[in-house]
Amino acid sequence: MDVSSASPSASRPVLLATLDVPFAEEATVFAVDAAVESGQPLVVANVVEVQPTRWSLVGYGYIENEELQRNLLKPAELAHALAVQVERLRVCSPHPVDALLALVVERDPGVLVFGPEPSGMRRRTYERASRRIRERTNCLVWTAADPAPEHAEFARRPEGRRVLPRFISRRRP
Repeated sequence: MDVSSASPSASRPVLLATLDVPFAEEATVFAVDAAVESGQPLVVANVVEVQPTRWSLVGYGYIENEELQRNLLKPAELAHALAVQVERLRVCSPHPVDALLALVVERDPGVLVFGPEPSGMRRRTYERASRRIRERTNCLVWTAADPAPEHAEFARRPEGRRVLPRFISRRRP
């Protein structure tokens, strides 16, 4: 097959997502690096829980936090400075994880970087959201709980037979 006759691959952006908390530094670095190295656009999404009320239905359901908005702008500015096409989204839903999963289906990213700062959320909420995202997406998923590449060898399970400790009773002669 001639490489010049091959059709160009479809654009599969890098999706950097959070649940209305600041991004973890490692997530920002990983997402921007992935977008730069793959030559794909970066989609920065803030998925927000908003209850369906009369005010939220007419567009007044979300109140911006200035400090949070500055933090959410940093990955977009960094990627833009490195000549990466960037799109910023805010998705409001009563079910933020389901809304994020719908966004993944719609945008079909090559990599989903689920990057909320874990200390900005309750631990169980973060773990539950991470687990649901991993189970229900068909793209590569990176979370802030994943080990850094330089420490990945320490996170692997040892190879070979696994020995479980047992109570060993000795027989009397």
